[in-house]
Amino acid sequence: MAKGMIRYWAAAKAAAGTAEEPYDATTLAGALGSAAASRDDEFARVLSRSSFLIDGDPVGSRPHEDVVLPESGVVEVLPPFAGG
Repeated sequence: MAKGMIRYWAAAKAAAGTAEEPYDATTLAGALGSAAASRDDEFARVLSRSSFLIDGDPVGSRPHEDVVLPESGVVEVLPPFAGG
């Protein structure tokens, strides 16, 4: 398992109730599942619409189960933004 940090932005930050939290997971799916386990449906809804960066690199359409997290990595959770 890798340890790192999840950073939430905008609506994801509001739904999470925090700007960041640590992860201890092997994959992006594992980290997000752990983060969602103690939160409400609004958090899950925001996650389902968000984009993700791992150490600045976009995850894109890759299945989250296939995205291996690095040790000391940073996962950025970017919900859709309004405007330009």
